[in-house]
Order: sequence, then C-alpha cells, then structure tokens
Amino acid sequence: MTKTKLFLRRLAGMLVLAAIVYSCASVGRIEGGPIDETPPRFVGSTPAPGALNYDRTRVRIEFDEFIKLENPGEKVVISPPQVEQPNIRAVGKRVVIDLEDTLKPDVTYTIDFSDAIQDNNEGNPLYDFAFTFSTGDHIDSMEVAGTLLNAADLEPVKNMLVGLHANLEDSAFTALPFDRVGRTDSRGRFSIRGIAPGKYRIYGLMDGDRNYYFSQPTENIAFSDSLIVPTCEPRMRQDTMWLDTLTIDTIVEREYTHFLPDDIILMAFKEVTTRAQRLAKSERPVMQKFTLCFTAPADTLPRLRGLNFDADDAFIVEKPTGRIDTLDYWIKDSLVYKLDTLKMELSYLYTDTLNQLVPRTDTLALVSKVKPPTEEELAKQREKEDKERKKRRKKGEEEEEKPKTQFLAMDVYAPSALDIYDYLTLTFTEPVARIDTAAFHLKQQVDTLWNDIPFDFQQDSVDIKKYNIFADWEPGKSYSLEIDSTAIQGLYGLFTDKVKKDFKAKALEEYGQIFFDVTGADSVAFVELLDEKDQVLRVVPVVDGRADFYFLNPGKYGARLVNDANGNGVWDTGEYATKRQPEQVYYYWQVLELKANFDLTQSWNIHARPRDKQKPDELKKQKPDEDKKNKNRSNN
Repeated sequence: MTKTKLFLRRLAGMLVLAAIVYSCASVGRIEGGPIDETPPRFVGSTPAPGALNYDRTRVRIEFDEFIKLENPGEKVVISPPQVEQPNIRAVGKRVVIDLEDTLKPDVTYTIDFSDAIQDNNEGNPLYDFAFTFSTGDHIDSMEVAGTLLNAADLEPVKNMLVGLHANLEDSAFTALPFDRVGRTDSRGRFSIRGIAPGKYRIYGLMDGDRNYYFSQPTENIAFSDSLIVPTCEPRMRQDTMWLDTLTIDTIVEREYTHFLPDDIILMAFKEVTTRAQRLAKSERPVMQKFTLCFTAPADTLPRLRGLNFDADDAFIVEKPTGRIDTLDYWIKDSLVYKLDTLKMELSYLYTDTLNQLVPRTDTLALVSKVKPPTEEELAKQREKEDKERKKRRKKGEEEEEKPKTQFLAMDVYAPSALDIYDYLTLTFTEPVARIDTAAFHLKQQVDTLWNDIPFDFQQDSVDIKKYNIFADWEPGKSYSLEIDSTAIQGLYGLFTDKVKKDFKAKALEEYGQIFFDVTGADSVAFVELLDEKDQVLRVVPVVDGRADFYFLNPGKYGARLVNDANGNGVWDTGEYATKRQPEQVYYYWQVLELKANFDLTQSWNIHARPRDKQKPDELKKQKPDEDKKNKNRSNN
C-alpha cells in the first residue's frame, strides 16, 4: 500500500512538472484557434472625456486589454501644437501623455491618435480615436476634413501636417505656429478637431524643423485660396440590427451631427529654390578627363587658364546632365593629359554671404586617379610575355596568334523589332574626332534585293558621345545597318570595328491607338501617356479638345493632363510669396488595356470627378496602411 501511495505521489509530481514545462514552452494562441480581430476598447480616463477646467499636464487613458503604440511621434497629433514634444507611452493597458508645454487658458485640447493604438497581441488598430478636454469652461467641437495630394501626380501624401490659422494675414504661415493641427494618413486624408467657430486659413506643411510654420524653403507646403468657415448640420443615418449573418432584425434611424467642410482638397508642392553657386567637387578620374561639379547650374561656362599647360582649345566640354552644373573636360593633346598634375586657375561666379553672385578664382591641382604604366612596368610586362612565348615553343605549340587589334568601343542600339517611330543610336565611351558617313550603309529589303535608303545622321542634343540615325521606316519591312571598319575615329586615336545589324520595322497590325476627347481643359494643355508605374511614355498637346496617341504597343496605359498656364510644355510648381498655385493636374480615372490592332476612343471630362478620386489605385505608389496590414495578415 505504501509503495502504491509513493508511486502515485511521484506520478502526480511528474504530471505537474510536465504541465509547468508545457505551459512555459507553449506561449501564445493555440494553432487553429480564432484570430483576435477586435481593437482595444476605451474604458476610462483621467481626466474624463470632454472634461472642463482641467489644469494638469498628464493625461491617462485606460483600455480593456494590453496595448502598444505604433510610431506615436508620427501618428499622434496634439492641438494646439506642442513646441516641446510631449512624452507619449503605453504602460500595460494604459496610454500616458505628459505635456511638456504650459497649458493655455480657455483652450480646447485634442489628442488625435489616428491608428497608433493597437492591441498588444495581434496589432489590431483602434482607428480614428481622439481624446478631448478643455482648460476653460466649454469645449470647441467643430471639425474640418479633406485630402492632401501631391500637386504633380495626385499621389496621397502621408504624415504631412495640416493646420489652421485664425490670423488671416499671409505672414502668419511664415511666422506663427498653427492654432489647430491634424496629420494626413496613408490615404492623404486629414481631420482637424476642436475648432472654435470663426474664419480660418488652411495650410499643409511637411514640418522638417518641428516649429509648426513655414520656415525652410525645402519644406513641402500647400495652401488654399479660400477661407475655411467650419459649420455643422444634423443628419440621419441608418443602423442595422441583425438576427444572424443573413437576417435583418431592425433598422434604426439615428440623428447625428455632421461637420463641414469635409471635402477640402489641398495640393502639396515644393518651391523652386535658388541654390548657392559654389564649386562642390573637382576630380580627374582618368588621365584624359577631369570633372568640375557645381552646386547649382550657371548661365555661362567657367573660364580656365592653364598654369603648366596651354588651355586654349585644349578641351572638348561635355555637360552630362544637360545643364552647366556638372562639366566633363576631355583633354585633346596627349602631351597635356600625360602630365601627372594639371595646374589651372578656375574663374566662375560664386554666391557670397549676401546671396549675390560675384567673380571668384580658385587654383586647382588635378592628379589622375588612374595613371599610365611606367617604363619599368611596361618592361616587366614585355618580359612576362616573352617567357610565356618560350614556354609555348618548348611544348611544341603553334605560333601564337597575332595580338588582337584594340577598337574604339561602340554600342549600337538597333533592336530586332524596331518601332516605326524609333531611331538607331550609336554610343561611345569618349568623344569622336572623325566620322565618315560614306562608310555607313542602311539598306531595305525589297523582294530578294537590298536597296540603299537615305537617312539622317545627327549628334544627340544632350550627350555629345551619342549619335542618332533617322529614317522613314516602312511597317513590316526588313532593314540592315552596316558600318565599315575605321569609319569612326575616337578622340584618342582608336577606330571602330565593322558592324552589321539586321532588324525589322513592326507592322501596323502590331499597334493600337488611344484617342481622348477632352473637355474642361484650359486653352493650353498637354496630356502625358503613362505606363503601369506612372512613368511618362509620351506627351502630346491638347488640340481642339483632342489628345491622340498613335502606334502604341499592346499593354496597360494611364493618362495625366496638365493645364499649362505659362505654355512652356512642362509642369511648374507653385510659390507661396506670390500666392501662385502649382499648375493643375488631372488623371483619367481608369487604366486602359490596349490590344494589338485596336483603337480606343475615350471621353474625358477632367472635372467629372473630384481630384482625390481621379488617380487609379493601380498607379498609386502610396498604398493605404490598412491594405498592407490585411495583406500581411492574409500571408501569415
């Protein structure tokens, strides 16, 4: 009996120990159980919601489960704005906010959490949660809402401040902190709460220095030309009570207060800033070339005077960016580029401390990063090659081939299936000294014969090392480009090898067309055809209400229209000092799928939809946060 009791006690102890070990090892939800999709629920706070005459700087908010805060520094917005950043933290089931600024008298304070509050386990966000109290004897309860978009491409702008000023002077935006603020979410939506009745100006600000006003020219901004007057009105909504997932029990109408305006559209932009003109970098990556980089483009080339060489007609100057801010100097004379150090005086316009352009002269000493081999290194290389030849002779190997001729590198763009509006391109690694176009042969196949056809040969307008070949390609015809050897000589003596490229112009049946009938555009406007990544493929002006795109390859296309206010053919940004808004941009509301040998004609009223509803979701780079979370949860 005693042994039996002892055995049972030991068995019970082992079971208890096993249970403890299992519980320690099995943390979390049992696989297969339901996923918690319920956000945290508010249960209480100090002070109470909507409390009056509250004078303490600490706020505690309680929830029904353990919570965490996601990016409180970005998502949580306090009005009026706090110059000293508040301390916001999650402690168990509680959010604690310590305001560092002194509370203002008779002011409504609003703490807008957006979706920062989440449950600790599954990360379910509590959307659109805000907490309000007042240091006075009443609560200001007006609200305004809207959407903030990037002016150039109607992308929703995330995490940008939107603020109100009761001071209606233009200078308030550049000198005073906002009175009330909100922040945009991943859809570009914003709401500003706790507003007193009155008239306001509204602004958007990507506040880099956290002072709540426009103080840096590099900050993205937005402003409205109209005054904002908050109002409210009673409205009715229907709440549905369900017996089960299929059966409706009761539909109850409830009255609520709706705040206006709720459809404000702000367009964010960055002003053109005039950067100070300075020499940022000078380098000599190879013996034959040196580069000068300036902080801003200039109107004229700088002047060079050689100190240990003659700089007159010594260079070919290339502008890789197409502007005078980066300059490549290709040295013509071998006696000059073989110098170990190039010494020169550089004269250019320089921005002084008064922001005025003044003449300046710098002395440069440029040493090549890549040096030619010395005579000793060349001798060692020749000695090594002689030893290798002797070894091959001893082994009875055939006499080595003649050394390969070094040619000027040339890249030929001539795709096998060429678009009928396209052209051929020759690209070199150095400037070209001589081109013999008589050694070029462009032929078209006619039956079994190859006939020479005329062509135009032009240097590229931007890249001096690139040349383009234009011809009238006939759809469906076969072509051949042949270039004889030594037809092109580079700046440093090398010649090109012979080239032969065969290609065929695409047939008309391989293309489709898209025609837009545009209404509502200004007298001067243009339409940009876009690919699936919102990149510009082609641009055509709107003529007599038409924007036509011919010879398009099958695929998906979007379209963007720009009202070209100054008629310069490009989109232009705005300027706050002159109250000039950026040029207006509109999107065609859907992505079009074009098939081969098919024409699409689309009627496009650019004002038929509000601009925050125009850009197709497929073209947006800024995706809603909730969509990302749902996708991650689905994947998990």
